[in-house]
Amino acid sequence: MNLINKITGMSLLLLSLAVSALESDSEQPIYIDSNDAVYDEKSEVSTYTGNVVATQGSIKIDADQLVVYLKNGNITKLVATGKPSKFQQLPGVGKDMMYGEGLTNEFYPEKNLLIFMKNASVWQGDAKQSSDYIQYDTKNSLLKAGEPTSDGKRVHSVIKPKPQSQKAQ
Repeated sequence: MNLINKITGMSLLLLSLAVSALESDSEQPIYIDSNDAVYDEKSEVSTYTGNVVATQGSIKIDADQLVVYLKNGNITKLVATGKPSKFQQLPGVGKDMMYGEGLTNEFYPEKNLLIFMKNASVWQGDAKQSSDYIQYDTKNSLLKAGEPTSDGKRVHSVIKPKPQSQKAQ
């Protein structure tokens, strides 16, 4: 019985560490790799160009250019551009990887907010949303697509049914 308690305790500890690692993406440092980098100390703006890869915990952004805006040394906004700029995040243990892309993407680390703009798409598993404007809350895995004030611009969603063998009975 003592061995079972220890194994159960270890399993719960490992599971809680894995879950907290994903929930704490916003608390992780941001790492950026690129071909070129320019930092303007006066305006507190860094510009990275050429095969840019930025990571923060399970979050990854690939772009042609990434502009990082700072205020008093803290990152307030990242603007990624590309053809397209791509994003991915593992939202939780046992969940499918979440992917997104757009020609312009803005990431606000303090708000845990990512905005995909211009030819934007976000997908996870068999579900996909496309619009010219998509907001994604990286901490709460909350997605909002479309602009209510925009006439003629529509959100396109695809939700594929699970095969009969996987449906709950």
